[in-house]
Order: sequence, then structure tokens, then C-alpha cells
Amino acid sequence: MSESEILDVRELIPAQRHVIIFEKYNALQPGQSYVLVNDHDPKPLYYQFAAEHAGQFSWEYLEEGPTTWRVEIGRPAAE
Repeated sequence: MSESEILDVRELIPAQRHVIIFEKYNALQPGQSYVLVNDHDPKPLYYQFAAEHAGQFSWEYLEEGPTTWRVEIGRPAAE
């Protein structure tokens, strides 16, 4: 994978965050990813991805707090 884009949602109001995160994911081509930067563990977001995009996304923690979380979210390349 090439260098991932950064999506920093820390300055957004919480109600906007998931909408923008999923818009970014939906715009990815197979094999692409981006790095989500957040001010808390985005575990609920992971569960939403798992429910809505089961088997169609990758999720890798790059940094786990205590004040910043970074997660690489991707759309796997087609088999």
C-alpha cells in the first residue's frame, strides 16, 4: 500500500465524525487505506464497520492513546 492519507476528526463535532469517516471509506478504491486520527478509542466505529462492511475492510491500530488514537482503515484489494 502507498502512503495513506490522514483523516483527523478531533476538531469535528462528534455527530459529524462517523458520516465523514464512512464517506472517506466509501471513496477508497480496493487496496487503498487512510489513517483515522481520533481523541478516543474508536472501538464503537469498529463495530459499525463490522456490522455494515463485514469482511470488506481492514483495521489496524497504529497508536492507542492515551490522548491520540491512530487507526489505518482500508479496503482490501480484490482477490
